[in-house]
Amino acid sequence: MRDYANLLFEVASGVGIITINRPKALNALNYDTLQELNELFDQLAEDQTVKTVIITGGGEKSFVAGADITAMLPMSAVEGRKWAKFAQAVFNKIENFPRPVIAAINGFALGGGCELAMACDIRIASEKAKFGQPEVSLGIPPGFGGTQRLPRLVGKGRAKELLFTGDMIDAAEAYRIGLANQVTAPEDLLNAAKTMAQKIMTRGPVAVELCKAAVNEGLDVDLESGVAFEAEVFGLCFATADQKEGMAAFVEKRKAVFTGK
Repeated sequence: MRDYANLLFEVASGVGIITINRPKALNALNYDTLQELNELFDQLAEDQTVKTVIITGGGEKSFVAGADITAMLPMSAVEGRKWAKFAQAVFNKIENFPRPVIAAINGFALGGGCELAMACDIRIASEKAKFGQPEVSLGIPPGFGGTQRLPRLVGKGRAKELLFTGDMIDAAEAYRIGLANQVTAPEDLLNAAKTMAQKIMTRGPVAVELCKAAVNEGLDVDLESGVAFEAEVFGLCFATADQKEGMAAFVEKRKAVFTGK
């Protein structure tokens, strides 16, 4: 993979770690950063050696403090819509990436940063993390998926309060309302994300991938359609070696060795 101007990327024991690396701009998302994320996830989709992905922010202050307001200031209505659609496409790609994506939120996750975190499957937050959708204070609504993902995570009423007021909340409150899965000491954040990734990687990879697909698909359809999709992927697993191995290991009281096949 090539070197990126705004991202750092490394792989360790099957875990890909992406660092948004614009600390002087509090890791704000500009076009180039989103384009690099878009390209990197395309490459990761083809790289089966990367089993899980962690996204975090460079520096100590910020995960991603939002989108680049200086770049947005002169935009026309047409340009604003194009900008939102592009960012949404990148975040949709992350949300629908076949393998688990964990956000390790080390600081400010505001505006586009909160939206990026919500596009990930799991959010682990430092005690110093701050969350919010403050776009209304700029005279705009969220444009990168915030009005849609936030109510799906925390409920309609709480989401409307955060969206309408633009209030910022701390990690403890994010955990209380279901926006964060876990809160850690700052020095433990990345290790907590890696531990979660490694735990997931001991499970059947095909099953994990299909769990993700079933959850994502089911949230957008009625319950009857969702459980019908679940039955399809449940049945599909019975054609895999992983299903045979997992159930045989249970019966034989040993640890399963999954191959992803």
